[in-house]
Amino acid sequence: MIRLLSCLIAGALFGLGLAIAQMSNPLKVQNFLDIAGDWDPSLAFVMGAAVLITLAVFRVVLKRSSPLLSDRFHLPTLVKVDRRLVIGAALFGIGWGMTGYCPGPALATLLSGNDEVLLFVPAMLFGGFLHRTFERHA
Repeated sequence: MIRLLSCLIAGALFGLGLAIAQMSNPLKVQNFLDIAGDWDPSLAFVMGAAVLITLAVFRVVLKRSSPLLSDRFHLPTLVKVDRRLVIGAALFGIGWGMTGYCPGPALATLLSGNDEVLLFVPAMLFGGFLHRTFERHA
């Protein structure tokens, strides 16, 4: 029960952070990505802060023998850049640039009633379904 409660609190805190930083506002995100046009650099501070906090906290947390609410750390094992990573990153970036949404902010915005996000989230889930389906057969 404590694990579920901590997940709920972490998710709510993450969603609140996305809303405060305006990462759930697709126009704000698109203006940040439009470096050749009406560029809005303010989200660079959000990303910079996230990177700095992650670097500091990961060093402390990974010194532990195990996480507080799990038996082991679940860290990526792939350490090389391959074709699948590059293609996936490109598709993610293209989708993010076209819509102004990435998965976290899209889910945080889902209850806003925004018609665009009501189309984006099912498309995102369908993309995940297709990935899992083709990944099993590859």
